[in-house]
Amino acid sequence: MEVEYTARQVSVPKALRAQAEEGMERIARILGKTARASIMFRAQRHLHIAELTVKARLQTIVAAGKAATLESALRQALAHAELQAQRYRDRHYQRKRLPKEERVLEAPPVVRQKTRAAAPELGVGNGKPARAKASAAIAVHSFPANMTMVEPHVLRSEEAMSMKAMTIEEAVKDAEFRDRDLLIFRNVAGDLFVLHRRRDGQMELVEVP
Repeated sequence: MEVEYTARQVSVPKALRAQAEEGMERIARILGKTARASIMFRAQRHLHIAELTVKARLQTIVAAGKAATLESALRQALAHAELQAQRYRDRHYQRKRLPKEERVLEAPPVVRQKTRAAAPELGVGNGKPARAKASAAIAVHSFPANMTMVEPHVLRSEEAMSMKAMTIEEAVKDAEFRDRDLLIFRNVAGDLFVLHRRRDGQMELVEVP
């Protein structure tokens, strides 16, 4: 891997270059020998900074390290860059394992088998009647386009109201005697009640507030 060194306000000794080349060899095994890298060393007050940039064919990795010495800063930058290279390699392998969208789209459609034709009434060669498929008639109901509305007829009746006060038991007996489904009455205390018969045949009592 080709490595370009840049130093600003610091000197790069041979031991530091050897450390950088060793770390870049590990990254080159992951990304390939065609990758190129550039390392810049600089000082900022009491800190030493090592900035690393690796350009591969489809990926660019940027990492930096800050420490009291250049060796520690370079070690941090190399560790970050190596971790990014491993993640890129893993993602690249996962993409290769997944099927391509073109292959999925070009897959032949599922063709269902055609239903067999109806068997003839007589079998071929044996003279026996063949089995006929069972068929059932389905009744189809259709609603008329125009619904006829029947106007309600309002009838006035005085038999639905009792003029005398009575208890609930007496009201039930009176409704049964009159054969009425609705009876309005008052009790001895003067409270108003409505007694009517529901659709299930039960008598329901409603107290009018």
